[in-house]
Amino acid sequence: MNADVNVVTGTPIHRAGAFALDKFLANEKEIQDRYPLSELVFATVESDFARELEYSLDSWRIRGKVLRYEVDKPDGARHWVWNITCGRETIRQYMLTQTKADYLLFLDADMTCDPDIVSILEREIQGYDIVYAGSHLRGAGIAPAGAGCCLIKRDTLKEIRFRCIEYCNGHVMAEDQLLEFDLIKLGKRIKKGFFLTIHHYVNEQQAKSIDPQPVGLYRSITHSKLVRYSLAKVSMRFHYDIGWWLLTRKWGLEQRLRRFLRLGNDKSN
Repeated sequence: MNADVNVVTGTPIHRAGAFALDKFLANEKEIQDRYPLSELVFATVESDFARELEYSLDSWRIRGKVLRYEVDKPDGARHWVWNITCGRETIRQYMLTQTKADYLLFLDADMTCDPDIVSILEREIQGYDIVYAGSHLRGAGIAPAGAGCCLIKRDTLKEIRFRCIEYCNGHVMAEDQLLEFDLIKLGKRIKKGFFLTIHHYVNEQQAKSIDPQPVGLYRSITHSKLVRYSLAKVSMRFHYDIGWWLLTRKWGLEQRLRRFLRLGNDKSN
């Protein structure tokens, strides 16, 4: 058991989504140089990719390991969310059984961030059980929460399991939604915000970036416990992700409004 690891950085990964892997590994090397009491743990279902990841860790001289796991899902389930869910759960179990780390930091493999991320989030989590660092979401603007970058305390991880739901109509409740839902039910203290610079890559070269900034009134309300819990309950009732629909609908309206205002300015000039 690793007794000299205080933070496990967990990253579920598959080959198709690893288009920014070199950037991610370079960033992780910087993170470990700033915070030596951490290790990177990849989780993948692909055996051949697992061997490549192990070689990459050695090449970059990054402290870490690669976990292989099987996807446990009901008969007939087809959505890719099961892969991510089982990957997160594999990392959670590893952290609790193979280390004495105080924290689990989830980072997506298509992100890079401030090398001082561990120190920043350790400071922000004081008095809380989980802290979410907001970033750009694909096709939905920015949000102050999401499992792509979050720090969770060990005692909290003992009380939850990562899970997802796939309905017969093909819609799903993803693992990050149900994580927040379960944490609220347990009465856990949740903190959300834009605490650090995060680059979220859309391809190998291009990234959408965000710097530390206030959350703002609208996002404070829409990401409150009451709203998030209610949206999850309604989504479960109707077998449809109402929260994501509202988020993408709002982002689309914002984009159209910006284009309209820009067109008006062009005409006035």
